[in-house]
Amino acid sequence: MNIEQTLQQDISKAFEELFQAELKSEEISLQPTRKEFEGSHTFVCFPYARISKKNPEETGRIIGEYLKEHSELVEDFNVVKGFLNIVLSDSTWLEVFTSILNTENYGVSPQNGQEVMIEYSSPNTNKPLHLGHLRNNFLGWSVAEILKANGNKVHKVQIINDRGIHICKSMVAWLKYGNGETPETTGKKGDKLVGDYYVKFDQEYKKQIANLMDQGVGKEQAEKEVPIMKEAQEMLLKWEQKEPETYALWQKMNGWVYSGFDVTYHQMGVDFNKLYYESETYLLGKDEVLKGVDKGIFFKKEDGSVWVDLTDEGLDQKLLLRADGTSVYMTQDIGTAILRFRDFPEIAKQIYTVGNEQEYHFKVLFIILDKLGYEWAKECYHLSYGMVDLPTGKMKSREGTVVDADDLMQEMIDTAHEHTEELGKIEGFTEEQAEELYETLGIGALKYFLLKVDPKKRMLFDPNESIQFHGNTGPFIQYTHARISAILRKAGQLGVNPSTEDIAGFGNLHAIEKNVIYLLNDYTNKVREAGVNYSPDIIAQYVYDLAKEYNRFYQEVSIFNEEDQQALKFRIAFSKVVAETISKAMGLLGISVPERM
Repeated sequence: MNIEQTLQQDISKAFEELFQAELKSEEISLQPTRKEFEGSHTFVCFPYARISKKNPEETGRIIGEYLKEHSELVEDFNVVKGFLNIVLSDSTWLEVFTSILNTENYGVSPQNGQEVMIEYSSPNTNKPLHLGHLRNNFLGWSVAEILKANGNKVHKVQIINDRGIHICKSMVAWLKYGNGETPETTGKKGDKLVGDYYVKFDQEYKKQIANLMDQGVGKEQAEKEVPIMKEAQEMLLKWEQKEPETYALWQKMNGWVYSGFDVTYHQMGVDFNKLYYESETYLLGKDEVLKGVDKGIFFKKEDGSVWVDLTDEGLDQKLLLRADGTSVYMTQDIGTAILRFRDFPEIAKQIYTVGNEQEYHFKVLFIILDKLGYEWAKECYHLSYGMVDLPTGKMKSREGTVVDADDLMQEMIDTAHEHTEELGKIEGFTEEQAEELYETLGIGALKYFLLKVDPKKRMLFDPNESIQFHGNTGPFIQYTHARISAILRKAGQLGVNPSTEDIAGFGNLHAIEKNVIYLLNDYTNKVREAGVNYSPDIIAQYVYDLAKEYNRFYQEVSIFNEEDQQALKFRIAFSKVVAETISKAMGLLGISVPERM
């Protein structure tokens, strides 16, 4: 049952009969009634006083009386300064609830939407994943699941930046200072081991610059002449020429990194349908750039470097190939985009989940693809998100001050462990069950905290705040689900397993029950809204509101002490639907909800 549509139709009829005016139902806007007034839906009368030829308050009163008499949904109304607040009947709310109870996969659209590709993660193979990658992965994965729930076919992909000067820096440092150590000999995850050598390179680079400057060389010249940087640049050229020894080292060290990434992704709970590698796409990008030169789209400078002039678009000139013929990120991204549309010719949209510091890069990329004549360039979208800050400040990977993703996830699990034991929420758990709960709570707290904020906003991550069992946190919502699960277990033990027939005709709903049914009925709208805006925060806010309102119900309304058997059965069915909706909504955020706590 669609309450909004029915009310819109009834208000449309009211205008026709009361004021002899045609007002299409889709033109009528309804909004939620403010908490301090009775009602669930509010119709704002101010814009329609010119039609009714009466003041807004009188307009509201006349329409309210018409609805009360003629609409099957409306029981009462009140008008506050031109705002018509509509009170629905208990039978309407019960019908809405029964409809949700009987709908399999409520909130999930049939797969009849578009084919969409979403890119997220996209790490470099010279360092482990960090806090910024956590927001990126959680956001991209969640948006993919929300788009699926809206009936779209979704391809989750990433581009692994597995080549370039940054990779060569780790390789040079390992050759010079590594003494042949491996993940096996050190007991370190492969991505962390390679990341250590990226940091080592930077340390040696700075030392060598300082040495040259002590000899009287200027800073700018010193940075160019540093021996270790020249070695990295030579190694990049050798790699592009596929010199066997260099290529074998690159494959070995990247293999270590991929094994490390797999462990991290598993703990994050994210997955991919297809992986793209820069090493396999940059040559296609180079070919496209050279073709663009032949067609006069791009131009060469005297040193042989290739550029695109975007001054007509209000931008500047952008480098596409260096003077030595090596490619840049833009070259690779051109090749990757083209390859993806070749691999999946039916995709209607390609979404890039990348931090907002890359907004200029993607603006340029989409213009270049358009200049190259690709129609689908207009369907490329940058899902831009703000950086994650910690109280300690900004992260710098080459200085080794990054907040490592594995360490942070483990810290969250450990904090959940301490917090849960303090509150005594693991009574009767085996050690294995307790460990599983700590992980569910710790990772859930982290995901929820990072996803509850509008993606566009820069945010401060507070680990301690995120793990609390009260307020707008993952553990609060998870605890609400566990509480309802305990109610349902008790009901099962008492033999209370309500069916639709058991609650048919039940009346006398509490106001708080109507509020919860309103929220349950709004779930599909929220999933749609989150899909349109690529915003998991809409789902996070929704599921928090639902959990908060159910907890009010739990405090104010008796369940097992209720003598009326039909009321008891209704409240058990009602609780079951709330638990299922919490589980589905949290599932769209990639968060598990426990049955027991």
